[in-house]
Amino acid sequence: MAQQKRGLGRGLGALIPTAPAPAGLESHASDPTGAPMSGSAVGVREPQQVDGTYFDEISIGAITPNPRQPRQNFDEDALEELASSIREVGLLQPVVVRKVMPGHFELIMGERRWRACQLAGLEHVPAIVRGTPDDELLREALMENLHREQLNPLEEAAAYQQLLDDFSATHDELAHKVGRSRPHISNTIRLLQLPPQVQRRVAAGVLSAGHARALLALADPEEQDRLAHRIVAEGLSVRAVEEIVALGQHQAKPRRPSTKQPVAPGLNALADHLSDALETRVKVELGKHKGKIVVEFASLDDLQRIVTTMSPEWAQSLTA
Repeated sequence: MAQQKRGLGRGLGALIPTAPAPAGLESHASDPTGAPMSGSAVGVREPQQVDGTYFDEISIGAITPNPRQPRQNFDEDALEELASSIREVGLLQPVVVRKVMPGHFELIMGERRWRACQLAGLEHVPAIVRGTPDDELLREALMENLHREQLNPLEEAAAYQQLLDDFSATHDELAHKVGRSRPHISNTIRLLQLPPQVQRRVAAGVLSAGHARALLALADPEEQDRLAHRIVAEGLSVRAVEEIVALGQHQAKPRRPSTKQPVAPGLNALADHLSDALETRVKVELGKHKGKIVVEFASLDDLQRIVTTMSPEWAQSLTA
């Protein structure tokens, strides 16, 4: 029998430890997406422990709603829409539960997500099992861990959104805690507005965050999906996608391959990756004998920001 596809279980779930292995058994851990892990990577700082709080995938039938939940009515159409997204992409935002007895848990946050997982036919739901009654302590630890984990753009967006929804964090608070700009927080969260089929490509790494943000300029989900197909098929750069959207050419037929001098494979992707990481335009050029990387900046303050991003230790030594 084929194993049921589970939710991705990332977002906030990637920011805290997974459930401890049973005593006496050698741990063969897996990350929240199900991929095997041989152990902690050298030099990677482990997520902060929060008084016994951990991440796990729990049988959906072992979770009961919070009887003190003030919200009793859930829009059926909205639940079905969320369930459809979960079938396509998986659940990026884990629920938060507490253990009431062995094998039984009570929801603290995320009843709408839990109900949608039931509609989607999931047997297990990614969950943060909270070991502390202090909401503020858990929120602070999760925000502190957010910048340490290598999340893909969609997982990062889901983590930001869940902190906003479940812990009443603000955009400014998030930006301060994780060392990101407020526009970065807002623009990343907007990725969750993309249709599920486009989100799936972002989660898989087929589309970069820059591509996804360019697609958000289109209001029609079908147009976003069509242009996403073109990006993959033609290897379009982020700048090319922005020009297509600005000129209203997103419904145009694919162009014939250019006869211009070919670009070394991966250079455009590398330039886009650097542009996303540094939040500015980056060009990577390869000549006959050597190449160069050009990083644009708008002001001296912007240059300082870029240098700090590239080498925090060096930037700190300059101001020491």
